Amino acid sequence: MHPGLSIVLFTTASGAGYALFALLGLGAPLDLVPASSWFGFAALAIAAALSAGGLVSSTFHLGRPERAWRAFSQWRSSWLSREGVFAMLTFVPAAIFGVGWVFFGARGGAVGLCGFITAAFAAATVFSTGMIYASLKPIHQWHNRWTVPNYLMLALMSGWLILDFLVRFWERHSGATAFWGLVVVLVAWWTKEAYWRFIDTTTAPATVESATALGRRGRVRLFEAPHTEENYLLQEMGFRIARKHARRLRRIARFALFAVPAVLTFCVLFLAGAAGLVVTAIAMLSAALGLVVERWLFFAEARHTVTLYYGAEAV
Repeated sequence: MHPGLSIVLFTTASGAGYALFALLGLGAPLDLVPASSWFGFAALAIAAALSAGGLVSSTFHLGRPERAWRAFSQWRSSWLSREGVFAMLTFVPAAIFGVGWVFFGARGGAVGLCGFITAAFAAATVFSTGMIYASLKPIHQWHNRWTVPNYLMLALMSGWLILDFLVRFWERHSGATAFWGLVVVLVAWWTKEAYWRFIDTTTAPATVESATALGRRGRVRLFEAPHTEENYLLQEMGFRIARKHARRLRRIARFALFAVPAVLTFCVLFLAGAAGLVVTAIAMLSAALGLVVERWLFFAEARHTVTLYYGAEAV
């Protein structure tokens, strides 16, 4: 699949933003994050900026962005529509939660309940995003059991690293946040490796024989190309990345997205003050770079069943 920049930015930025919303919605009522109103303002503002920025960027890959609102009406059958509904609903309790925390210093009672609702809607948004791809049966690299866990864990990881960075402005040593951040990074790494192992060792059940219903006559091969030049289907769904490039990008993702944040997060367990803040910032920025590479590769490695009609042997 052709990896459009807008969709890459959407899935990375909004995932981090909604994960941060979820962490704050759970952490503030349970007194797991600093109680400062300034902390709440900064953290919620960053979560809102990432979430809203990602949503806006997602409209740029639409043919008619002005019709994006129509997607909300299909929530009964479309994961894309459910994602949009949950994404918008998240901002309603988040606004009440933010006003109560920032302006009145309240984090319990009705305000805390709004925090929990915010966390639930934010988690549902990221889950729905993953299900958009996991529900597409013609794309074997997406229609599998690892797609949704990867979306959830990578969003949680990016949101947690941002939270750890912010917490250190108010608490110069935050060993608990760093420890659980390290656990999240390692689990996210494991799920990503499991995903890569799955798509490397399996192929889609569809073949050119089953796609053309000519398998009973023997092996089917392409006699002549359907088109004399590349068309829309091949541009968007037949995009291919060389195996050597995919391996190189995977190494970059492993290093920037997982190895560097894991090592640095382990180091900050023993650091405090400015040193811990700087190391946490580097871990966060490295993960952001690695996440963009990983997400670009997630789209580039996907192959649509329609390519079987254009000469592909397997997808």
